[in-house]
Amino acid sequence: MDAVLDAIVREREPFTLATVVSTWSSAPRESGARMLVRSDGSVVGSVSGGCVEGDVHALAGEVLADGVPRLVRYGVSDEVAGAVGLTCGGTIEVLVQRVEPGDASARADDGGGAAVALTAFAAAVAAGRATALATVVDGAEGAVTRQGALLSVDDMGRATGATGSARLDAALVVDAAAVLETGRTAELTYGLDGSRQGVGIRVLVEVVAPPPRLIVAGVTDFAAAVVSIGGFLGFEVTLCDARSAFATRVRFPDAHEVVIDWPHRYLAGELAAGRVDARTVVLVLTHDPKFDEPLLEVALGADLGFVGAMGSRRTHADRLDRLRERGLDEHALARLHSPVGLDLAGRSPRETALSIMAHVVATRAGGSGLPLAGMSGPIHRDAGAGGYPVPPA
Repeated sequence: MDAVLDAIVREREPFTLATVVSTWSSAPRESGARMLVRSDGSVVGSVSGGCVEGDVHALAGEVLADGVPRLVRYGVSDEVAGAVGLTCGGTIEVLVQRVEPGDASARADDGGGAAVALTAFAAAVAAGRATALATVVDGAEGAVTRQGALLSVDDMGRATGATGSARLDAALVVDAAAVLETGRTAELTYGLDGSRQGVGIRVLVEVVAPPPRLIVAGVTDFAAAVVSIGGFLGFEVTLCDARSAFATRVRFPDAHEVVIDWPHRYLAGELAAGRVDARTVVLVLTHDPKFDEPLLEVALGADLGFVGAMGSRRTHADRLDRLRERGLDEHALARLHSPVGLDLAGRSPRETALSIMAHVVATRAGGSGLPLAGMSGPIHRDAGAGGYPVPPA
């Protein structure tokens, strides 16, 4: 579980929660980044790369004392931001609010309801379930809800917490569920009376989904390095190979799961059970056609996020011919990333694994893979929807 969410669950005294609710340009953290500040001044989490933490920490003390939420913006053109050192070129908006540890009877207008919603959100995240947290970021004078009110909505449509407006709550339960399906955090606007018509109330709907899966086929040293980096990047990693002498926990200690089976049969079973989706990455690192090709036949026929295979350019060309003989059409073959990896000129297993996973990350986010120094425009882009574009044929 996220360290801040874990701390929220454990807190027994009032604390201040700072949340990044909006970002622009090269912001150091994404929306949803948090920092918890206790009454003794101790801190869990971060809202920036260190640029504005000091200022937010001082503001948190004021909010803890008077209970009045603050919405502050830091950017390179702002006098305050320049003073505290936000030099990344971006802008962030941070909501700082006091939270009272609450129980099931806590009201939305006393800060206790926020703790109830946060606890439900944290529990869903810890359980690996998709969930959304709606935060009232701002509301003009006369709005029906308080700034900082929270509502958690899980993947079953169950809501915990309240905004103080039954009308807004009802709209958010439906809208947060829709946002949850997209897998992307979003900002929504509502009228001052809580209706979907008009503006005046801003709500951040933060989405947390279970980690994407990475299925690695092969028991090579390259596979071991990919497993390690994949786990570091937040993937739920499965190592699969039919050779029990090599597919062991000793060789792959960083895998979440080691499966001894033919990879194509394992993947077919996971597809049938609905345990893979459009975010799933499959990497074929076996260097053996009798393993590679049946697996690629299954993987390229499914709606997976990324399918990559190691090998030389000649190996790739020969593999494509054999896959055509198996009946795969050009559309399916165009989805294969091979030879997989970006040109980093590395040769060791770890360097190769870095190249492969960099290819996965760049494809997932729509990155170019080019050096930033040779490019213009914002360094940080808007996060993608988790989709993977088809590679050029």
